[in-house]
Amino acid sequence: MNKRDLSISMQEAATQSLRLMLPLMLIQAAAFFLLRGISFPQSANLPAYGFLLLLGIFIHEALHVLAWMFFGRKNLKAFHIGFQWKSLTPYAHCKEAMDILPYRIGSLVPGILLGVLPWLVSLFTGDVLLFLYGWLYTAAAGGDFLILWILRDVKANTQVEDHPSRAGCYVIESE
Repeated sequence: MNKRDLSISMQEAATQSLRLMLPLMLIQAAAFFLLRGISFPQSANLPAYGFLLLLGIFIHEALHVLAWMFFGRKNLKAFHIGFQWKSLTPYAHCKEAMDILPYRIGSLVPGILLGVLPWLVSLFTGDVLLFLYGWLYTAAAGGDFLILWILRDVKANTQVEDHPSRAGCYVIESE
């Protein structure tokens, strides 16, 4: 059994994901402000909004774990949620190998649920705080989207093992 390393450092992931996400962030902002204009709600509860932004960091990582548990059929004991202080990066890590499909799904879920969906709803409601939340959490999923891009050529039914300290995984190849 061979393990091919398809991971990058957390710092490199942050830099590359910013380059990857900047065009999408510009498109999201342009779409919202062209449809809704620029306005800030007078009754905004900024402390509550700030709390939700911080809580979203934990929820983002928990969504990785929940999706990997469900789609990868893993037990909660197989996971670790933490924070890498060197790169200021929160992370969720699965300590067991899994099929590439649940790994991809689990990588995608937080960006869709916390980022893209709130942003889409904000287009219809005009809620600028919801827009900002979705916009920021779409950007926050940049590392996850980058990992999906790095894994784009990995074939279906391939086993992967999440890297314990870097963004990405090992691809397990049988000899």
